[in-house]
Amino acid sequence: MTVPVLRAEGPVLVFGGPYSNLQATTALFAEAERLGIPPARIVCTGDVVAYGADPAATLDRVMESGCAVIAGNCEENLAGGQPDCGCGFGEGTACDLLSRAWYPYAAARLSGAQRRWMAAMPARLVLEIGGRRLAVIHGGVAETARFLFASAPEEALAAEIASAGCDGVVAGHCGIPFARVAGGGLWLNAGAIGMPADDGTPRSWFALLWPGGRGLRAEIRPLSYDHAAAAAAMRAAGLPEGYATALGSGIWPSCDALPPAERARRGQPLAPPALDW
Repeated sequence: MTVPVLRAEGPVLVFGGPYSNLQATTALFAEAERLGIPPARIVCTGDVVAYGADPAATLDRVMESGCAVIAGNCEENLAGGQPDCGCGFGEGTACDLLSRAWYPYAAARLSGAQRRWMAAMPARLVLEIGGRRLAVIHGGVAETARFLFASAPEEALAAEIASAGCDGVVAGHCGIPFARVAGGGLWLNAGAIGMPADDGTPRSWFALLWPGGRGLRAEIRPLSYDHAAAAAAMRAAGLPEGYATALGSGIWPSCDALPPAERARRGQPLAPPALDW
């Protein structure tokens, strides 16, 4: 499949993980409009459909926006008729048990047209901005569902950037935003908008990339939205209480995916600094 190229002359808004959270998705596009960023300069790193109450409506909102979207593991598996989300959690873990509820709920509510749209999504794209080429992926370059957190060794991130064949990487999947320079290249994870970042606050996160005469500035910004309404919708739909509670508490119902460093920081409010590169 040909890798799409997005060339941007102005700031680009990057977001990931809408997770079937219609309230957060609506707030994200309202924030983009407030910032004056058109859909042609908005990029989603995938997992549009997941834990929340409104998979079809959230997917429609993203489809209708005209923004660029790459496939997350949820899109790949839902489009392919797979029995689970493909995150690879062991049988009987908290994430495995939770997915047995939300995944079939989401799968049952998607239309054939929506599945075909997901099946046609690119696995990656290239963002050209500020004289740099950034590979936009979901998790890892060769593994869609690879978890790479801020605590990942520099050599691991640098190897991924090198294998992408670009100056840097924009990614998602892990749900906690961060920006790092590894091996001279940028790694930017915009986080997720559909769930908080396990930091004890209901905020979710997105990122802005600003081109300048001396390179790029990466900013990670919080997104406020009506999380109480999103949680109420999940409860009305009979979805797992753990995720509904997390929307308000800011604490994930499972830490199965977290490395030790991220586990140690659970419940500590994030304040990501801007990174100039």
